[in-house]
Amino acid sequence: MVKPVIIKVDEGLDIELEEDFIKANERIALLNRKIFDKYNLKVFDFMGSIGSGKTSIIERLVEALKGKYKIGVIAGDTSTSIDAERISKYGVPSIQINTGRECHLDALMVRRATKKLLKKGVNIIFIENVGNLICPADFPLGAHKRVVVVSVTEGEYMIRKKQDIFRAADLAIINKKDMAPYMGVNIENLVKDAIEANSKIKVIVTSAKTGEGINELISALEL
Repeated sequence: MVKPVIIKVDEGLDIELEEDFIKANERIALLNRKIFDKYNLKVFDFMGSIGSGKTSIIERLVEALKGKYKIGVIAGDTSTSIDAERISKYGVPSIQINTGRECHLDALMVRRATKKLLKKGVNIIFIENVGNLICPADFPLGAHKRVVVVSVTEGEYMIRKKQDIFRAADLAIINKKDMAPYMGVNIENLVKDAIEANSKIKVIVTSAKTGEGINELISALEL
């Protein structure tokens, strides 16, 4: 088990800029992408509500890929280190960012954490954003792909109610397929809702519990 690093962050971006937070974040995100590309890092931002299964999916990806890549994980949460501790059990370096009252990670937080992971020699970083389907949409981190995760347990109207985050994403994961019969949710309708929100998005149906759909996700991530 690799002990996770925990970073506590003051509210907001702690740099003085006359630009508003969103514009400042976008500028730093572009700089992040240049850093990622310079060091041949592939970075993926996983967004979604608490309980959607983001951590479980990342665990599955780490299990499947840690023999092929040197993986690092950045986990965002308002206060706990639970997610980073879960990931560290797989023997990969993990950094927990505690955001306090902030409901999303920002590009500067990720930049600092990336510097720590680069020292570990990683070539892939999975970012688990703070559990929220609203705030992260407006704060890109510089990742090569943004992934939004929803589960069938969130109800049949979740995607229609939160279309903005799907418009901001490259991939959509509909998780907990195994629970669909018990929840009375039609997965095909959820897929249609995601595509209606963003015609360019690729939708993958998974069950992190059984592993179904994980290989398809790996292909979609081009890994």
